Amino acid sequence: MTDFSAAHRQLVDSVAGPDGARLDETVVTYEHDGAPMEGYSVHDAAVAGPKPAVLIVHDWTGLREYPKARAQMLAKLGYFAFCADIYGTGRRFDDHEGAAAEAGKYYGDLALMRARVRAAYDVLAANPEVDASRIVVTGYCFGGSASLEFARTGAPLAGTVSFHGRLVTHDPAEVGLINGPVLVLTGGADPVVPDESIAAFQAELRTRPDLDWQVNTYAGAEHGYTLPEGPYHAAADRRSWRAFEAFLEEVFHGG
Repeated sequence: MTDFSAAHRQLVDSVAGPDGARLDETVVTYEHDGAPMEGYSVHDAAVAGPKPAVLIVHDWTGLREYPKARAQMLAKLGYFAFCADIYGTGRRFDDHEGAAAEAGKYYGDLALMRARVRAAYDVLAANPEVDASRIVVTGYCFGGSASLEFARTGAPLAGTVSFHGRLVTHDPAEVGLINGPVLVLTGGADPVVPDESIAAFQAELRTRPDLDWQVNTYAGAEHGYTLPEGPYHAAADRRSWRAFEAFLEEVFHGG
């Protein structure tokens, strides 16, 4: 099992999981346009497949411990979780300057951002343990933005969830191809996503009257409110995770 730091282990342990669970972790190597990628998958091998799946896109530091901890939490709930590698093998950052520069490459080239998520989606959908008709994409910060961008491509998703992601709007509106409902979980004290950004994003969503969407805003929560190493906000983390669980139950099981 992954040797998590204390803060990330606490996240994993916050989900009890069923008796007899057997989490099966795998480092998954794949490519996009010749560039090597190194993703991470985990699922409960004691649960018969194929399983509904969640594709997780990392924050701007790359595929480090945090998304893997969230993946294990999802695996304990019976889902197949796969962490995408958007940056490529070995491209991980522990400084803001490096992370900002790397993330900026993708914010400046949304087509590349979307294609990197698609490469991970294709790997996940091809896994025999996965029910390819039931895949949700989610992400944190940079990953939240990437998830929303991927949804705009018309990918056959059961739903899309963004945790404290930047809300990029498009003019003209580009929401016509989104499949499944959309859930945005954002901080009420996030300077990266101020009220006017939320309003503009919602206005774009409203251009498609049949689109099912929710935006939940958490008082006092700053950008990165779910990250233990960030401006962590316990209440917002707890509430947004519960909203996420309810969303997955609804889109996967009709609950």
